[in-house]
Amino acid sequence: MSTVEKTIDVDVPVRSAYDQWTQFEEFPRFMEGVEEVRQVDDRHCHWRTKVAGVRREFDTEIVDQLPDERVAWRTVGGEVRQKGVVTFQPLDESHTRVRLAMEVEPEGVVEKTGDALGILDLRVKGDLKRFKGFIEERGRATGGWRGRVSPSDAAGPAPTGGTPGTTGSTGSVPTVPGQVDRSAHGAGTWPPADRS
Repeated sequence: MSTVEKTIDVDVPVRSAYDQWTQFEEFPRFMEGVEEVRQVDDRHCHWRTKVAGVRREFDTEIVDQLPDERVAWRTVGGEVRQKGVVTFQPLDESHTRVRLAMEVEPEGVVEKTGDALGILDLRVKGDLKRFKGFIEERGRATGGWRGRVSPSDAAGPAPTGGTPGTTGSTGSVPTVPGQVDRSAHGAGTWPPADRS
């Protein structure tokens, strides 16, 4: 697995930054190579991507979502294996630090070559810059979902239908260095203490 971690400061309140990130179907507007994200339910999304001419489809599951703090996910089916977490740290009333950590398993010659050349780092950095531009230009989120998904909720099966492929978790989600968990359970590392 390849690991990437990037951070960017955005000039909007933490609620606006977090709310915008929960609008997964808007990701194609600022994520390079993402053609479509379709939200299946509160925890699952189906993705279509095209990177360096290679098309991929896969499903993701939200494994931990705490309003204004974090969204963690993993793939559960399809042609991509990844897991990650994005955290939101208020710097003051109108500025937020967004930190994204991902682990990705490159597939095929094109992706393995791109990984060796540091393409994933550049893409994630570019995606965060475009997210910053997107949310700062608007000044507010296009919507928002304030629900809580706790890790124990994510233990269920992947959604039926969608993309053919192997179904199953890719394991734990990486912790962002310096991440502080302010949830009721007080866990400071992944997995949070409320995970069974």
